[in-house]
Amino acid sequence: MSSLIDTNAFDYVNVLDKALDASAIKHEAISNNISNADTPGYKRQDVNFEIQLAKALRHSRYKSMDAKVSDLKMNRLKPITYTDYSGFSYRIDGNNVDPDTEGVYLAKNQVVYQGLYQSALQEFKNLQAVMK
Repeated sequence: MSSLIDTNAFDYVNVLDKALDASAIKHEAISNNISNADTPGYKRQDVNFEIQLAKALRHSRYKSMDAKVSDLKMNRLKPITYTDYSGFSYRIDGNNVDPDTEGVYLAKNQVVYQGLYQSALQEFKNLQAVMK
């Protein structure tokens, strides 16, 4: 007899969990950027997750979204922090952080996080409804 955990019922929840983690890491990177806006030589950090997820979903090109999500290798979906525009600088001291732009990125990331959070809640509500 198989259990609920052995099925694909949690596939979307797992992807949303990875995306929420990536959004939290991105929040940290943006916060560090804002904190270091006056640090000479500091280069802004960013997090790459969306591109990885899109590439992973493209590997299952002619399948339904359910099948694509089911085929994802979760251990390969990891947010990667990288230095953005390392050769570019706004100022003479080599720093490339624009505090105004970082504020916009922070607001955008907060909206993304809230959307992911609400989606995860909805997935759990769907699972709960199925189990009733």
